[in-house]
Amino acid sequence: MLIDTYGRVATDLRVSLTDRCNLRCTYCMPEEGLQWLAKPDLLTDDEIVRLIDIAVRLLGIEEVRFTGGEPLLRPGLVGIVERVAALVPRPQMSLTTNGIGLRRTATALKAAGLDRVNVSLDTLRPDVFKTLTRRDRHGDVLAGLQAAHDAGLTPVKVNTVLMPGLNEDEAPDLLAWALAHGYELRFIEQMPLDAQHGWKRESMVTAGDILASLRTRFDLAPEGADDRGSAPAERWLVDGGPHRVGVIASVTRPFCAACDRTRLTADGQIRTCLFAREETDLRGALRSGGSDEEIARIWRLAMWGKKAGAGLDDPTFVQPDRPMSAIGG
Repeated sequence: MLIDTYGRVATDLRVSLTDRCNLRCTYCMPEEGLQWLAKPDLLTDDEIVRLIDIAVRLLGIEEVRFTGGEPLLRPGLVGIVERVAALVPRPQMSLTTNGIGLRRTATALKAAGLDRVNVSLDTLRPDVFKTLTRRDRHGDVLAGLQAAHDAGLTPVKVNTVLMPGLNEDEAPDLLAWALAHGYELRFIEQMPLDAQHGWKRESMVTAGDILASLRTRFDLAPEGADDRGSAPAERWLVDGGPHRVGVIASVTRPFCAACDRTRLTADGQIRTCLFAREETDLRGALRSGGSDEEIARIWRLAMWGKKAGAGLDDPTFVQPDRPMSAIGG
């Protein structure tokens, strides 16, 4: 079991497979100049599967989310998914992706055992997409979403970040589009994880702003805390249901008290929180011949020291020194 001093138990493991990405989203990384991890520093496929096996067999992990960077850039991704699906106990598996490569990989991922996907899409307008991501790939993301839906990687969830002056007016249109296609839309407050440290609390689009915009067109009824559990998204029934929309308000409505996540970076470090500045090395223990039990002990000790919360609304908050692409979303 991965328990901390506040009584929280981690059952959800986020695994970053690479720090690389084929987009350059303005809220995540600079257009150029970011130093990538050297290949010897990255965990191998065998090391990733072994750590996940330790997590599910010895530490009580029930869900595994593959992230990046962009996880579809990992050459061995399908094989990793297939091997994790064969573990006992078998964890639930999902993938967070920008969707660009899903059109060609969705069917194979489903066959390997992946359960569902989260796809990042911030706008319905190709010109705004190009401005936000610095790449002209809007059509590829839409095709990837459709491929994921057709392959049965459902529910397909769409993650959207609204930025002032770019796409903050699109919330109602995005929700109407998601409802029409059978996707579950989740808005995420912009978080301070950009490599260029340009995030400003006073200029972000808040959960309150998003909900006010949605209510100009839709009736929203809160789903309730019992239904939410430890999920990061607060969800609302749209026009009486059954469709829902979620808002992840990491900054203005933090949910740290119910957090059940532990994170493994692409270079084999444990992070107790997306915003932590400290990491615990598992790669060294792996490569020096550490036993499964020793690695599990190191992991437990790291999680025992998890802090109460990220404190994003605290003016003294200090941004992590690694960008989101290196940590995993």
